Amino acid sequence: MNKLGLLGKQISYSFSNTYFKKKFEDLNITDTTYQNFDLDNISEFPSIFKEHPEVKGLNVTIPYKEQVIPFLDELDDDAKKIGAVNTIKRTKDGKLIGSNTDYYGFTKSIEPYLKPLHNQALILGTGGASKAIAFALTHLGIAFKYVSRTPKNDQTISYDTLLKEGLQDFKLIINCSPVGTFPNVDDCPNIPYDDITAEHLLFDLIYNPEETTFLRKGKAHHATTLNGYNMLVNQAEKSWEIWDL
Repeated sequence: MNKLGLLGKQISYSFSNTYFKKKFEDLNITDTTYQNFDLDNISEFPSIFKEHPEVKGLNVTIPYKEQVIPFLDELDDDAKKIGAVNTIKRTKDGKLIGSNTDYYGFTKSIEPYLKPLHNQALILGTGGASKAIAFALTHLGIAFKYVSRTPKNDQTISYDTLLKEGLQDFKLIINCSPVGTFPNVDDCPNIPYDDITAEHLLFDLIYNPEETTFLRKGKAHHATTLNGYNMLVNQAEKSWEIWDL
């Protein structure tokens, strides 16, 4: 029996568990199960393989996409460049190899909606997911800046600066922060929503709720809005290819 799973913290709401269980049912896969590994601290990570030697692969979510890297034996080329991992494969000889399929899922999801005017983007948040989005934007030839409460370099601006300078130069806005996730569904990133126009494209990595307050406010100003569901499906299918059970 093979086991796959999701590594994260407070992940009872998880997309991956539901998605893969349904996939196994639909394809009549009976030799593989999927389980959440909800850890309070990344130091518990090695215990997963001690207690579950049948684990062949893991998805990784907040807050461990960067923290898990020191526990891995290798990273593939993309994960090395991104600096974050969302997929782990355990090889036949027990090696743990980290990959990143977030950038693939995001690219495949957003590409059909991109127009030439979407040539500058704002990435809201600076966690592990934002690194994959930055990698994808670079490959798409789209310039970007991060937005953070505490900017640490010249590629990052503060929310206060954004509120003063506006969104006119940035027609693509991607929320990589957890702000607005269930159960705090009334929350949204603090950006100047009145600057949003029909030319704007807003992408939220959040998928629960289906329409976040961030997206709803964008839609009220006639922006095109996308949630993270298709990105998750695409990255999950890429993970399945990597595990190659």
